[in-house]
Amino acid sequence: MVVFSAFLAMFTVFGVAYSFGEFFGPMADEFGTSRSETALFFAITTFAYFAIGPFTGRLADRIGPRPVMILGAASMVIGLLLTAEVSSIQLGYLTYGLGVGIGVACCFVPMVATVGGWFVEKRTLALGLAVAGIGAGTLVLVPIIERVIDAQGWRDAYRVLAITSGVLLLIAAVGAHRTPGSVAVPRPIREVIRGRRDFWVLYASSFFMSASLFTVFVFMADYIDVTGATGSAALLLGIIGMASIVGRLALGAFAGKVGIIALFRWSCLGLGLSFLIWLAAGTNYPLLIAFAVVLGVAYGGIIALSPAVLAQLFGTVGMGGVLGALYTANGLGGLIGPPVMGRIIDSSGHSAAQWTAVASGLIGTALLYRLKPQTG
Repeated sequence: MVVFSAFLAMFTVFGVAYSFGEFFGPMADEFGTSRSETALFFAITTFAYFAIGPFTGRLADRIGPRPVMILGAASMVIGLLLTAEVSSIQLGYLTYGLGVGIGVACCFVPMVATVGGWFVEKRTLALGLAVAGIGAGTLVLVPIIERVIDAQGWRDAYRVLAITSGVLLLIAAVGAHRTPGSVAVPRPIREVIRGRRDFWVLYASSFFMSASLFTVFVFMADYIDVTGATGSAALLLGIIGMASIVGRLALGAFAGKVGIIALFRWSCLGLGLSFLIWLAAGTNYPLLIAFAVVLGVAYGGIIALSPAVLAQLFGTVGMGGVLGALYTANGLGGLIGPPVMGRIIDSSGHSAAQWTAVASGLIGTALLYRLKPQTG
């Protein structure tokens, strides 16, 4: 029940968040904004849900995940409905950034931590199933939103997302049961991570990996439009979502054989190197599909394994708070990465941004080799 609840919550909130690439062009055209300015819309939202994560994770540790998820559902609905009415992109930064940001923060960290606390022997598999909702949401919702935008415009698409997300999150909240034995007040986050170099290694790595990853979700539709590649950007994002499900489940099954940390490193390396396929593809759509598959599998492995890595290093008591603290690194990567990539594309083209994504992914991977040997 808890795993299904988490799956549905991830399906909903990340299906909404990762559909932004389809809104990118229509919103930029209506408001007359540059790539960097439009990408900031997504960047602020990403930063918001990762930055708020430590607080929602800590709150869920104390009062349970269900009331936190209900709060997230309300925030998501209100934020999307207000965004459908904005008269400037700057106002959208506020309505969408806070509304969707709080919504994702109230569902992601609390439910990942809750699933991690319910399972011991099958923790990696359970987490893989739960976060597979992220890939499924990308696979299902992004193509649907593309059609809604084409038929009714981006404002009505946000209204459709508001109603859909509200209903799905309330259903998910029913199964959001509190972790057994979690009533005790957990240790403060600073006490858990104090003097732990591993936490800051993971933090720095997560920053670079997320800066690389979010390039795809923000700029793939723009890339297809500019290069004239035959094919749908929504389909590519859907393939990433589908492949990520495979990565979350298949790589999670191998974790017991090769070690969680080692497999996590390989997943990060795969993500960074996958951008070389995008560079080689140009307008060749079959190669773009290959890129989507490789990146999706690697991305799915990272998402599934990172909570298990954290549980192995720091334990599960108070995991919501610690996981939320780590995810602020992803927020910073999401805040800085897309606008910087947008500026690079405006000045030097997409290939320069792709090379930057390769470098960022490889730096993030290299940092993981500074983890203490006994943790691998």
